[in-house]
Amino acid sequence: MTEIGTTKPRRQLGLFDATMIVMGGIVGAGIFANPSEVAHRVHTPFLILGVWILGGFLAMCGAFIWAELGTRLPGSEGGQYVYLRQAYHPAIAFTYGWGLLLITQTGGMAAVAVIFASYFRALTGANWNDSVTAVIALLTLTGINCLGARAGSNVQSALMLLKIGAIAALVTIGCAVGHPAAAGLNSGILLGQPASFGLLKSIGAAMVPVAFAYGGWQTATFVAGEMRDPRRDLSRGLLIGVGGVVALYLAVNLACLRVLGPAGLDATTTPASDVMRIALGERGAQWIAFAITVSTLGFLSQSMLTAPRVYYAMARDGLFFASVGKLSRRSGAPVVAIGLQGLAAIIIACSGTYGEILNFEVTVDFVFFAMTAAALFILRRRHIGSETAALTPGHPFTTTIFVLSCAGIVVSAIIASPRNSAIALGIMLAALPVYYFWRTFKRA
Repeated sequence: MTEIGTTKPRRQLGLFDATMIVMGGIVGAGIFANPSEVAHRVHTPFLILGVWILGGFLAMCGAFIWAELGTRLPGSEGGQYVYLRQAYHPAIAFTYGWGLLLITQTGGMAAVAVIFASYFRALTGANWNDSVTAVIALLTLTGINCLGARAGSNVQSALMLLKIGAIAALVTIGCAVGHPAAAGLNSGILLGQPASFGLLKSIGAAMVPVAFAYGGWQTATFVAGEMRDPRRDLSRGLLIGVGGVVALYLAVNLACLRVLGPAGLDATTTPASDVMRIALGERGAQWIAFAITVSTLGFLSQSMLTAPRVYYAMARDGLFFASVGKLSRRSGAPVVAIGLQGLAAIIIACSGTYGEILNFEVTVDFVFFAMTAAALFILRRRHIGSETAALTPGHPFTTTIFVLSCAGIVVSAIIASPRNSAIALGIMLAALPVYYFWRTFKRA
């Protein structure tokens, strides 16, 4: 292990790695279940596909904004953490890292690890406790990522390619078996009810699972300091990766609608399994279970690769334990930060509280999405960073739309789950006194 400040991360990731990391951060197990969550809230093909298209538009706006931030501050170790620090104050950046460790990233990893464990048990018949399987998966990926960004990225890329193949097979089979008439795609019914505040509320509620499904592209910025050419590869990877995910998500929803129809999609909680069961019988359902297992493992691999870079950057700023800011001489990886991420996820996975923490995620995530996008106004006005950055198309209008949409999603999440949202926001705001205590402690 080296002393903090004596070693820099190795720049060894390229455009393909960046694209796979972007897609891996977005595509998890949610796409196999969230189509039904949307159909529970809106009930016509026009609205179901419409909210996914709207979510895809917002995700692309976000990709362009983050691409400019990434080229304005290229190679920043910690990505979004650095953008918040440069635009606002170190306390805001610390709050982001605090929320990442305690709410959004680690809680999501713990929940997904247990989902992986349940599908692994169903596929293999192994009579293991789900918590034990989850711990083994997290420990394995922690060890792989401690070998360096190249090893972690190789595993992540392989799993992402498997996920793309599984989703492409689901779409192909669904479109071959289904029929537009069964889906109601030719019915001409658009809203299914008169335009009203209730309809707007339903659309807002449907945007919450859509926003959750599309979130995650920002994690690619965490490893900008390990990209060979972050100015080019990060921005292109963001745009290609998000665009690819939008296409995959729309295709999955279209396939589910063609096979199940809007009523069938509303009636199920396992749309992907139902599609494959109708098409190929129980063997098809087992096949999609394998695809979900791979997808959850891919999400865990991407999370273990990216998020620890934020804690590493916090330590380099003197806002975390110095050991977290050290790099391994052998691998060039922040092994203490990676170990911290893995340990926190393991504790939550074994505690049984992961499900409740996962419900907090959208509220906290989209608060910081809005703040990070708004940071673009501040960085431009203060002329911070490179003036040759890739400019966001339609700025300031598209950026304003994105910020306001994020605020709307936060409000929708609070209305849908006020208690969980209040707890999440309370945990997030608790970071501020911790930050000032830490600064006082360090000065002393």
